Amino acid sequence: MPTYRGSCHCGAVTFSLVSDITELTTCDCSLCRQKNALMTKVPESALTVESGEDLLSVYEWNTQRAKHFFCARCGIYTFHRKRAAPEHFGVNVFCLEDFDPASVPVRATEGAGMSVVAPGARDQWPGPREAS
Repeated sequence: MPTYRGSCHCGAVTFSLVSDITELTTCDCSLCRQKNALMTKVPESALTVESGEDLLSVYEWNTQRAKHFFCARCGIYTFHRKRAAPEHFGVNVFCLEDFDPASVPVRATEGAGMSVVAPGARDQWPGPREAS
């Protein structure tokens, strides 16, 4: 299985990924749209933070099940723990060295319709509303 190296923009956060990358995904949820994410899904065991773990900030919203990690110095989104599959990470493929995103098919995923359960949810979160 191939090993990929990745980092944030400033290089403070580095990670490795041991996985075949056979598909990339986009997501139409409000967060992924705004960060223009192009991701690959990998099991938790495939991702290792090599340096800068103490510089990773986490953003949680709505159900707070998904954990979106980004570098506290440069602000780059590196990866996130997935809401629908919390034992997997979505990795920002633009952070990977020597990886050509055009070499792998892209599949659009639907996140905008996921339920919104946060009290006081913003109008920009388009999913169906549920009482918490």
